[in-house]
Amino acid sequence: MCQYSSDDGFADDWHFVHLASRAVGGAGLVFTEAAAVTAEGRITPQDLGIWKDEHIAELSRIAHFIESQGGVAGIQLAHAGRKASTVRPWSGQGKIPEMEGGWIPVAPSAIPFSGEYPLPTELTVDEIRGVTQGFVRGAERALKAGFRVVEIHAAHGYLMHEFLSPLSNKRTDEYGGSLENRARFLLETAAAIRKVWPEDYPLFARLSCSEWVDGGFDIAEAVAVSAQFKAIGIDLVDCSSGGNASQAKIPVGAGYQTPFASRIRRETGVLTGAVGMITAPEQADQIIRNGDADLVFLAREMLRDPYWPMRAAKVLGQTMPWPAQYLRSGPPNSPERHKFIFG
Repeated sequence: MCQYSSDDGFADDWHFVHLASRAVGGAGLVFTEAAAVTAEGRITPQDLGIWKDEHIAELSRIAHFIESQGGVAGIQLAHAGRKASTVRPWSGQGKIPEMEGGWIPVAPSAIPFSGEYPLPTELTVDEIRGVTQGFVRGAERALKAGFRVVEIHAAHGYLMHEFLSPLSNKRTDEYGGSLENRARFLLETAAAIRKVWPEDYPLFARLSCSEWVDGGFDIAEAVAVSAQFKAIGIDLVDCSSGGNASQAKIPVGAGYQTPFASRIRRETGVLTGAVGMITAPEQADQIIRNGDADLVFLAREMLRDPYWPMRAAKVLGQTMPWPAQYLRSGPPNSPERHKFIFG
């Protein structure tokens, strides 16, 4: 979940406390927010970044603390595309003028997201390949920082998604038109990242599996793209939706995106992750038990309760390790708590 709290892309004390709290709370995999692979790829000027080597040190502090608590540190690599150069949510809305620190965003085609967003410039083929190299260098920096999972953000109306969608991609070259061409940027970038990302470290891709409007990128196309992931080394599809059509009517409800994960898993054999309005331990457990997904992602629920995994373990009758510093308040019947109190 974007925190919009960085200065020049740097992680700071807020990011450390925010992510470290989830690791202490028992999350098995802790992802950063979307980290911009280029400065112009930020959604807002306050986005987290990984476009220069100087960003590594603070990110490394976070990654190593997550690992020290028994979790796995993951990072999202992202480029906002035409949704860049906007005001962070609690400071207003809409585009930031260049004279106030904004910039001209880039996109597959010169089509703004809406009237409140800036008009982007269309990327040249050479510029597309330059962005791919930005993702590759971001992955290399993530590895140096100690992250063990990388997720390519190709959802929610950001650059990768904009290329996939016929709503935002009107190109007539090898990166536009057919699904094969629209998926080329994502697949080329994923393959390039896989070459520098260790073979035994997972590589995820986040897709918006429906745009919830007629004529947009849909679940059938998401299945077709996902079917190509195994060959290039993408290990899991994080199945989200929406974000690229301002007029979309999204039927939000409990587990409303889980069917996307289930269908892609069933039809392609690729591992999937379910996300979206998953709040109850029993709900998450059922998704895994039913074989609808291989992994459950929680975002807003973990903002509300960073110790959700500990609560879930109790509800589901499971045991999990607690931080030694917290054992005096651990599960009543745990031997660790008994030993801490009575010696």
